[in-house]
Amino acid sequence: MNPVVHKPLLATVLGQRQDRPPMWIMRQAGRYLPEYRQTRARAGGFLELCYTPELAVEVTLQPLRRFDLDAAILFSDILVIPDALGQPVRFEPGEGPLLDPLDEKGIEALDRSRALEHLAPVLETVRRLRATLAPDKTLIGFCGAPWTVATYMLGGRGSPDQWAARRFALEHGKAFDRLMDILVETSIDYLAAQLDAGADVVQLFESWALNLDDAAFARQVMEPNRRIVEGLRARVPDAPVIGFPRGGAGNLARYVAHTGVNVVGIDYATPLDFVRNTLPPSQPVQGNLDPLRLVMGGDAMESQVEAILTAFRDRPHIFNLGHGIVPETPIAHVERLVELVKSA
Repeated sequence: MNPVVHKPLLATVLGQRQDRPPMWIMRQAGRYLPEYRQTRARAGGFLELCYTPELAVEVTLQPLRRFDLDAAILFSDILVIPDALGQPVRFEPGEGPLLDPLDEKGIEALDRSRALEHLAPVLETVRRLRATLAPDKTLIGFCGAPWTVATYMLGGRGSPDQWAARRFALEHGKAFDRLMDILVETSIDYLAAQLDAGADVVQLFESWALNLDDAAFARQVMEPNRRIVEGLRARVPDAPVIGFPRGGAGNLARYVAHTGVNVVGIDYATPLDFVRNTLPPSQPVQGNLDPLRLVMGGDAMESQVEAILTAFRDRPHIFNLGHGIVPETPIAHVERLVELVKSA
């Protein structure tokens, strides 16, 4: 019988406070690392990198070779789901992801029947990571949450206010609900397959939860996220889930209660005192250093790291950024961040 290996980050997800918070970094495999840039150049394109298991495994593991992190997160992208549904995604230099915007007819043409077949290379990456990763490291799978993915599918690109998707949801309610149904069911299939392939926990990236009023947040964020968690746990009992409703702010407690996620990710604009006073001490949280403070380093970073560690010291806490690490980040600052958290 193999001995049970303690995974500090997974244990925290399951509600067990650790002596010091485990940590990982959103977008920890990315352009701030020279080895990532070299591997991406070999792949020839971003989606090619996501769909090539050998290279996706390599970039997933690169930050763990440099830093003493507690988790690897699958290297992929939230937009592989529309790509798998038959809405091609392309990445243009300086433009970010681009799609041909959906209309009502385009929503009806989406095809779930071969989505997992299309995503088979990503699932193979998960299997290879599980076989390679050190036994005490948690493997995180993920997908984009339905509202966030829908903003790209309907708008054709990222936008500062998600105007096209917000307007479509109000003008074409029936078609919008159909799109959300497709995304919920596809996300359940995809996340269940990641857990079956070896992921320990999965995260829902609701990166565009801001700019929504209460009614829209409930309809477009909370309810689809709840359906995914419920549907996933019907397939994989007690599946551990991290929810990251960026911009959720005053809706955090409602989001946690409604969706049933194990951990809620806190963005960097959310006050620490608000989290402490709003969420019960038993609720695990993840976050929330501003990525810009990591770029700056020094006291700008270190004082806020200490504030975060102090604020969440008495609850299960996963240290992370409040959004993704940016390409300008000095590697030495990441090394210092890890040192600070590990010595907490």
